Amino acid sequence: MKLIVGLGNPGAKYARNRHNIGFMAVERIAADHDFGPWKAKFQGSISEGRFGSDRAVLLRPETFMNRSSDSVAAALQFFKLEPSDVIVLHDELDLAPGKVKAKMGGGHAGHNGLRSIHGHLGPEYGRVRIGIGHPGHKDRVSGYVLSDFAKAEAEWLEDVLRGISDGAPWLAVGDNAKFMNAVALRTAPPRPSTGIKAPADAPKDSAPPQAEDARGPLQKLMDRFR
Repeated sequence: MKLIVGLGNPGAKYARNRHNIGFMAVERIAADHDFGPWKAKFQGSISEGRFGSDRAVLLRPETFMNRSSDSVAAALQFFKLEPSDVIVLHDELDLAPGKVKAKMGGGHAGHNGLRSIHGHLGPEYGRVRIGIGHPGHKDRVSGYVLSDFAKAEAEWLEDVLRGISDGAPWLAVGDNAKFMNAVALRTAPPRPSTGIKAPADAPKDSAPPQAEDARGPLQKLMDRFR
């Protein structure tokens, strides 16, 4: 069994903040995989369900970000789980918008939610880092993460949340490679072959017509950050 934790801040005014992308991700997983209704528990809210035969509990800590561990530790104790059974989904400033990475263990990189969880669990838990980009200067970070996603970001954000939801069953069995593949199929699907050829009677030095750019908005954005 896995405890999948989405980090965020409680309350309607924070609901669409960049800092709340972890909340958004677990909410999408619950909806897409027919998990049970959200219930108040462990100083947060939980939704229980299964990916096939694999049981999982989704948790949204509602203690505010810097006390996320109060909720996570309570759930961990109740379900008699180990830190390695926990997967935390959170926003990541050091990744380009829409870029996703999964790993086990590591530092907290100054993230208040992870810092709190580190204090109770140590570093050996799983995490899914969801890129939101960096505002460019450390003095702007607080305002940036607590601001809403722009309307222009809606399409790539939807693709990322769908990809994470598609890959959630693989997270539940600890297969990060297949999880990342599921995310990639949503965010950077294979580009179709254009199938365009030059006419038979065209001069040898003439080029075939240029195909329309098949990249989606997320792929275009990510390419800018490379």
